[in-house]
Amino acid sequence: MNLPFDPEKIFSVSELSLIIKEMLEGVFVQVKVEGEISNLKTASSGHIYFDLKDQDALISVVLFRSYARGVKLEEGLKVQISGEISCYIKQGRYQLLAKEITTQSKGNLFLEFEKLKEKLLKEGLFDEDKKLPLPKFPKRIGVVTSPTGAAIRDILSVLGRRATGLEIIIAPCLVQGEEAKHEIVQALKNLNNLKPKIDVILLGRGGGSMEDLWAFNEEPVVRAVASSKIPVISCVGHETDFTLTDFAASLRAPTPSAAAELVVETSSSLIERVNQLNKNLIQPLTIKYERLLGRYKIAAENRIFKEPAVLFRAKEQRLDLAQNRLKDLSPFNVLKRGYSIVRRKSDNKVVQSSLKGERLKVQSAQDIYEVETI
Repeated sequence: MNLPFDPEKIFSVSELSLIIKEMLEGVFVQVKVEGEISNLKTASSGHIYFDLKDQDALISVVLFRSYARGVKLEEGLKVQISGEISCYIKQGRYQLLAKEITTQSKGNLFLEFEKLKEKLLKEGLFDEDKKLPLPKFPKRIGVVTSPTGAAIRDILSVLGRRATGLEIIIAPCLVQGEEAKHEIVQALKNLNNLKPKIDVILLGRGGGSMEDLWAFNEEPVVRAVASSKIPVISCVGHETDFTLTDFAASLRAPTPSAAAELVVETSSSLIERVNQLNKNLIQPLTIKYERLLGRYKIAAENRIFKEPAVLFRAKEQRLDLAQNRLKDLSPFNVLKRGYSIVRRKSDNKVVQSSLKGERLKVQSAQDIYEVETI
């Protein structure tokens, strides 16, 4: 092939990438490609990114917002795409710029996913009442993932930042490829058999295509998660990625980092919760105390408590008035004015009229004496 430039020339990375871009766009002005959608992502801008794959290879595809209106895509969908080949200079990779997409059918992998999901769903493996509750304050945390991937670094970083005194047991395993399912199942069994018992297990890996994450859709792995005696948090891929272990686990986290955040509260958040609980407990008592203190102060300033004799003064006056009235009505006061009371001596009854020679008693204010009528 004859090169259109001097082979001795030294290019910058940007210059070389630009030449490759122009060459690709000049040769592949319009192409049609058929394949299966994988690793589908929609950006906030409205542009859609995904991989188009067959059994041997894949190519990155970009569907810009202006061409995406009314287009409905999903994982595993088999499509035919018309577009042009270009090069994304910043990452140095070629990609297909889609302009028209024709939907054909579901891909084989997606159909396999749906078939197994329906089977396990009917068996009850995904029932909510079978999911184990997560511990409030786990001390021993098991992690099933690749020892060299980004997921383990993210998990350890978050756990180390959020809490101290944790015991983290890593069960290393492959998370991609044909042997991954066997190693994941064995790792889960090993953690379940540990003594003392693990409190919770984090199972996951970083993001990837549907093929990359397929180990977490394998039936033995899903059954191992569902039968675990220890609660499992499934944290496979990114937020938009779903695997069958997500449905069988006690909880699904969108990413490995999110799983680590969910399983352990930060020390500061625990302190904040304790302070709030303390406030909730003390506040009603404080309000009641202040209310009672206010009532006490009002009572203490009341004249009755300062001079309790006030309560009896009015009654004493009433008693004096009653006594004076009784004195006024007393027959002895009448006798003092010069009157006397005459009674028969025989029966001591007051005399209103008497007979001659009858013996009488006369009571004056000063004395009592006897007389005889004549």
